[in-house]
Amino acid sequence: MKKSIITLSLAAVLGFGSITVGMPIEKASAANKINDLNSQKEKINQQRSGVESKLNDTDKKISENQGKQQSVQSEIERLDKAISDALAKIEEKNQEIADTKKEIEKLEAEIEILVERIKKRNELLKDRARNYQETGGMVSYIDVLMGAQSFGDFVERVGAVATIVEADQDILQAHQADKDELEKKQNQVKEELASLETMRAELESMKKSLNAQKAEKDKLLASLKHEEEEMHAHKLELAEENEILAAQEAALQKAIKLEQERQAEAARQAELARQKAAAEAAKKSSSSAGSSSSSGSSSSSDSGSSSSPQVSAPSVASGAWTRPASGRLSSGFGNRSLGNHFGVDIASGGTVPIVAAADGVVIRSYYSSSYGNAIFIAHSVGGQTYTTVYAHMRSRSVGSGQTVSKGQQIGIMGNTGQSYGQHLHFELHRGSWDAAKSNAINPVGIVPL
Repeated sequence: MKKSIITLSLAAVLGFGSITVGMPIEKASAANKINDLNSQKEKINQQRSGVESKLNDTDKKISENQGKQQSVQSEIERLDKAISDALAKIEEKNQEIADTKKEIEKLEAEIEILVERIKKRNELLKDRARNYQETGGMVSYIDVLMGAQSFGDFVERVGAVATIVEADQDILQAHQADKDELEKKQNQVKEELASLETMRAELESMKKSLNAQKAEKDKLLASLKHEEEEMHAHKLELAEENEILAAQEAALQKAIKLEQERQAEAARQAELARQKAAAEAAKKSSSSAGSSSSSGSSSSSDSGSSSSPQVSAPSVASGAWTRPASGRLSSGFGNRSLGNHFGVDIASGGTVPIVAAADGVVIRSYYSSSYGNAIFIAHSVGGQTYTTVYAHMRSRSVGSGQTVSKGQQIGIMGNTGQSYGQHLHFELHRGSWDAAKSNAINPVGIVPL
């Protein structure tokens, strides 16, 4: 059982052991007994207050943890949105880069045209240069002008020469403009592409950083959730501890009531004995005075009705302890292959009654994930307190706080909880039961098994 349960102060519950197991009346006064029980009850009440305070603290911590989780969850949502925005921008830049690359492809086609145009101009300019070299350049233009036959012819020749020179200059200017445009477009596209690549790289880096932040937040959220689960588990432990304290407090209240009833009954019996003694004394006094007396005899018969146990139930032993169930001892106390075994197993088929091993008070009757249907009973034998545990039962027939007698049926053998096959797992603890089972002892030799 993984839950940690408070150590039970069974001696306090069993201060009335003389009622349940027929032990001799203690020498302490009746008033002291009730005072002791009330004192133990007050201690249990204080323990409950402490546990309830811890429960409140745990609830507060759970609430704070949930607040942190909400804050982290909001941050994760913000990061998710930022990551989504970054991805959208990356897609946008990817599209722009793709469009720019298409533009580059288109520009490359235009560049090829420009290159071809420049190539042709270069050839034309080469031809011009060659012609200048062969004819002497401007000298040929002078010859053309000087060869005019008239002034009008001269004017026409001047216009023609000017047109040719201007055409040459236009070719050179167009050639330079095309070269400048080519370089400008090449540089512009390269810069745009580089800018887009830079922006995409920055977005990728931002996305990577956001993903890292989100991973940290996810890790923190998982840690907070795990912490909350642990606090809920601790709260369950505290709740179970509080339930056991409440059950123990109720048992103490019942012990006080039973002790008061016992004292009242003892007083009544004492008064009856006193009255009987007084009557006997008066009768003897009357007889010695010579008064006639008649004697009568009365007979009484005690008819004891003994109900034989069920066929599969063990016979009730004569001592303080009796066997809790019929069947074979399938596993003993101590180390075994599945780990340390803090009790013994009694196995049998069919419908097998489970009985209380001794007189006592049921501390708790409940279902446990490990013990299955389980019952804890407190006993006082020879001035020593004990706790017995009955586990893996099919069903339970007694409840918490109930007083049981030795051999009384408390359930049916079963296979519930962490069990492998029908059997009774029976534990005996000298004193209280605790999660570490530090008080567990081998019942063989104490309980007739």
